Order: sequence, then structure tokens, then C-alpha cells
Amino acid sequence: MNLTLEQIQDFKGKYPKQIWSLFFSEMWERFCFYGMRGMLVFFMISQLNLGEKEANLQYGATQAFVYAFTFVGGLFADKILGFRKSLFWGGFLMIIGSLILASNGFTLLSGISRFNFFLGISFTVVGTGFFKPNISTMVGKLYKKGDNRTDAGFSLFYAGINLGALLGGYLCIAIGKGELLSHLIPEGLHWNVAFGLAAVVMVISLVNFIFTQRRLGPIGLQPLKMLKNGQEVAMERWKEYGVYALSLLFIPMIMVMVAKTQYTDYFMYAVGPLTLLYLFFEMSKVNKSERNKLLAALVFILFSIVFWGIYEQSGGSLSIFAAHNLNNDLLGLDPNGVNNSGGAFFILLVAVPIGLLWIWLSKKKLEPNTIIKFGLGFLFLGLGFYAIYATKFFANAAGITSLSLFTIALFIITIGEMCLSPIGLSIMTKLSTQKLQGMMMGMWFLASAYGQYVAGLIGANMATARAGASNIEKLQAYTSGYKDLGLYAVIAGVILILISPLVKKLMQEVR
Repeated sequence: MNLTLEQIQDFKGKYPKQIWSLFFSEMWERFCFYGMRGMLVFFMISQLNLGEKEANLQYGATQAFVYAFTFVGGLFADKILGFRKSLFWGGFLMIIGSLILASNGFTLLSGISRFNFFLGISFTVVGTGFFKPNISTMVGKLYKKGDNRTDAGFSLFYAGINLGALLGGYLCIAIGKGELLSHLIPEGLHWNVAFGLAAVVMVISLVNFIFTQRRLGPIGLQPLKMLKNGQEVAMERWKEYGVYALSLLFIPMIMVMVAKTQYTDYFMYAVGPLTLLYLFFEMSKVNKSERNKLLAALVFILFSIVFWGIYEQSGGSLSIFAAHNLNNDLLGLDPNGVNNSGGAFFILLVAVPIGLLWIWLSKKKLEPNTIIKFGLGFLFLGLGFYAIYATKFFANAAGITSLSLFTIALFIITIGEMCLSPIGLSIMTKLSTQKLQGMMMGMWFLASAYGQYVAGLIGANMATARAGASNIEKLQAYTSGYKDLGLYAVIAGVILILISPLVKKLMQEVR
């Protein structure tokens, strides 16, 4: 029996049952994505022989395009494909990208060439753009507007994201470095298998969605075309096929811009202003109440750029810091593996309790509004980076410090992330108009693109400052930079808390 939207949203208990199918599809997709993300900088330095500065810039460019393309994917889903077809197409492209990386040009030769690396990454960039924003939007549609269980639902969904990130973030780089299953994998094929594993789990993600999508009722179906007489008819096939063809044409363009990061600079200088102009154009077509909500959403989007620019050192400079300056005093675990997956592990511990805490506080009429939650997220982020700075005081003469202390810092940062990221996904669906939900979710991820871009620049500047230095000098330079980032995060958090009354007024009834 096909469920109606009203039947889906009229659920009992804390979570709708449909959230679990989306949970597992997203979990395996995030295994694929975070598995590759965790390998990028280490792979480029150790296998492609890039310098630390260049590797950071390449990382920032790659991640920026991943999130920037979510805006395009969200827009096409809104207007032409619908969320489900967008998800299928994106997942398919991610599988192709992972197979290109795993096969090294479908020859299974030892190693992975630079050409294959950037070609495979480009497929993954476009695929993620179609997959990521649209599955998040479908989660939002499981709830009625104003349902105070929405934040808890997104917190649970965020746990699925991080279960995949935990598994992929540790397993892929451990296999690639030869620290896991090396006795089963022929020498020279470790990285091929690591990237191939990402393709396998992406297939699992799509298969799960195929067999569970019937429970979603009308959610995510392709939009209908409205005729002048008010009749709704099916979307023309040529438009759908045109989206598929256009997205394939983006791949060589992205490949060039990621490989040559100066082109990424030009792209980022242009796409942000153009996106804002398009948003303002769309805002001119809505009423004042809807416009104020979109302005409030824009505040969250702009501040999130600052948050991700600081937070995303984990994939760039902290990857190098982990390799050079951390020991393995935490259960003998690999420092790079902990850096890639430690945050995800902690999210799995605190995601559901924090979600239930928001529900409990809401019942007591004590739940802080979303802008205050954002401010708290920045404060915890700042404290976490101060904790990373403090690891310098426990270093030995060789510049090696404690992985255990570093992991405590990751826990503090994770609390900050949980105050911001899942709440951000939720607030985009609450503040968006019905016709702009995919686009606004895409803008949320576009802000992440700018954060990733800034993170790459920060990491590259740190690498430049440390060129030719001893390991202890590298430790001093890195930790000094992290102290500055901690200060910037705290300042941003204080500003958000101070302006919360104004933003709350713009949000109106949305909390």
C-alpha cells in the first residue's frame, strides 16, 4: 500500500520508521566519501609525491568542489529530477569514480596514476553533489513543519553519517597504508583495494535504497510540470536526459580545476556572488514572512563558512600533524586513522543523547534556540583547538606528542559539531520555502565548500611557514596556528550569541 505524506508524518514515538532506510543509505555513502576524504592528503604526499603545501591546496580544492556541486545537485533535483532520481544518479557516478581509482585505468597495474586519481575524484565530486543534499532533504520531509522532534531526527541521521565516516575513515587509510589486511593484499595494490572498497559500499547504499524507497510514499518523486491551464503533467524526458549529459560534461572541467588549484580560486571568487544574486532573485518572488526566514537562513550559512574553515583542518593540516607529531599511545592505534575517524566515533556516542536532550529541554520549555546552539558550537570548537594547542606542552624532544590528548581535543570539537551541523541541516528545511528546499540545502553545503576552500588555504600557509624546519619547530608552528584558530572560533561564537535576538525575530515561529 502506498503511504500518503500525511500518514508518514503522523507517526508515533520519537522517530518515523522511514528514517532508518535513509539512515543506512547515507551511512554507506558516507563510508565511501569519508574513506576517500581521509586518504587524500596522505595519498598525494606519499604516492603522488606532492609537497605539503600543494597537497593542502589540492585537498581544499577537491573538498570545495564536492560541496559546491551539492548546490547544483539540489537545484536540478528541485526543478527536474526529484530527490530519488538525483540520489540514484549521484550514487552511480560515485561508484564509477571509485572504480576508476581502484582499477588504475581498468588495468590493475601497480599504483594509481595522477591522471586516474584526478579523473576518479572528479566523478566522485559530481556524484556527491547529486546524492548528498537530496537525501538530507528527504529526511526533513518526514516531519511536519513545527514538529519539535525534527532536530532529534536529524541528530539520529547524523549518527548514520558518522557510523559510515568512522568505518570508512579508519579502514580505507589503514588498508591503503598497508597496516590492515596486508597479508591478503598483494604488494602495490593496497591503495587500489582501499578505493575499491569505497565502490563496494556505495553499491550497498543504492541497493538498500531501491528495496526500501516504497516506504517513502510521495517523498522524493520527480516534480510534475504545471501547464498554463493548471494541469500537472510528467516532466519531459529530454530535460532529465539533459541533466545527465550536462553533469558528465562537468567532469573534465572539474578535473582541470582541481588539478590546477589557481582555477579553483577563480571559480570560488565567482560562484559565491552569483549564488547570492540568484538567491536574492528567488527571494524577490516570495512574501515578506518567507523572505525574513530566508535571510535568517543566510546568517546561518555565512557563519557556517567560518566554522568549517576551522573544523576542516582535520582532513588537511591535522592529517600531516598526525603523521609527524603524534605517537600511538592510544591502544596502539594509527594516529592518521584516529584523526580521520575519531570525531565520527564520538558522534556515535553523543548523537542520540544530545537529540534526546533537545526533546527533553523542549518539553521543559528550556531548549535554546537554534542561533544559540550555533554559538555554543563555535565555543566548543574554539576550546577543542585550544586543547590541540596544549598538546605542545606534552611533546618530547623529537616533537612527538600524545595521541590520547589529541583525542580528547577531538571529543571537545565533536560536541561543537553536534551543536551546529545536524541542527544546520534541520534549520535549512524549516526556513526554506516549499519550492526552494533543495536549493537552500545546496547553499548550506556550498557554504561548506567555502569552508573547505579556506581550510586548504590555512593548511597551505602552515606548511609554507614550516618548510625545512625540524620536527619540534613544526610542532610549535602548527600548534601556534591552532591556538589562533581557537580564538577566532570563540569570537564568532560570542557574536552569534549576541545577535541571537535579531535572528530569532527573522525566524518568526521557527525554533
